[in-house]
Amino acid sequence: MQPLVQIVLATRNAGKTKEIIDLLEDYPVRIKNLNDFGPIPPIEEDGATFDENAYKKASLTARYLGLPALADDSGLTVAALNGAPGVYSARYGGENATDMDRCQKLLAEMLDHEDRRAAFECVLSLAVPTGPALTYEGRCEGLIARSPSGENGFGYDPIFFYPPLGKTFAQLTMAEKSHVSHRGKALRELREEFDKVIVWLRQQMPQLDRQG
Repeated sequence: MQPLVQIVLATRNAGKTKEIIDLLEDYPVRIKNLNDFGPIPPIEEDGATFDENAYKKASLTARYLGLPALADDSGLTVAALNGAPGVYSARYGGENATDMDRCQKLLAEMLDHEDRRAAFECVLSLAVPTGPALTYEGRCEGLIARSPSGENGFGYDPIFFYPPLGKTFAQLTMAEKSHVSHRGKALRELREEFDKVIVWLRQQMPQLDRQG
């Protein structure tokens, strides 16, 4: 049996973990997440870009645990708001704001704007404890709707209208969304060269190989 390479996802999100496990099921890799380990110091996402935040989460997690770590950072950028909320997407509207609070705040700020162009962006960073990392990016362009629609998804999905399918992200099935979403694109980019990724990981950390 080919030795497995272990990768830690810098998340405790079960849904995100399952998505990545399913995506990489045909490869000799064992995926774990932060729930499989003891507590690690909190990592402040204070970067100015998605790339900086993803790399910081991945590299510090890798250093703390001594294993390769995969992290993502993503958010919504709106042209009329000069790219806001951007890296502050999850904190937009205040620390205790709900997803709908954030959607309503964004809609209020867009009331006087005819330019509704927006994009979801995602950066994946796969880092090893010594610092080097691989980066993958995905982007999905759409429009800010006039009002929320749909019950699926999370975050800004109810107000992100995707013209090719004529629906908001919250009106799409999980399969439809994964096919076109920013995170789906970044993950497929990772999967498409995962054979090379495994070679790179084994070169960076020869001790990674485990039987079983």
